[in-house]
Amino acid sequence: MKGISGKQTRGLPTGARLNCVDNTGAKIVEIIAVPKYHGTHRRYPSAGVGDILVVSVKKGTPEMRRQILRAVIVRQRRPFRRTDGTMVQFDDNACVIMTETGETKGSDIKGPVAREAAERWPRIAATASTIV
Repeated sequence: MKGISGKQTRGLPTGARLNCVDNTGAKIVEIIAVPKYHGTHRRYPSAGVGDILVVSVKKGTPEMRRQILRAVIVRQRRPFRRTDGTMVQFDDNACVIMTETGETKGSDIKGPVAREAAERWPRIAATASTIV
């Protein structure tokens, strides 16, 4: 797992709901924790594109609901700056369910994936149809 160049804009705080864009059976997940987040006193832990999360499945198939899983953010609505100076913004907040070892649980990802997430997670890059 490589680090991403530059400082990533963290646009999704704890409690935010995301679309799950893989075929695991989860539809909507909620962020409950951000591992390896080192913040400030009384500041909500937040995450950006390419960050790993601990999420709770809110909507989906009956066997997936109410599970605690790991996920990686692949799109965020909050604009973020790339190292070449361009600003990138997506239409929705989306994530992909992962295992503890960094493998994607699903075999398909719907919609575009940010380049930052694809560079950091090779299994997401292999599964994604389009990388923006």
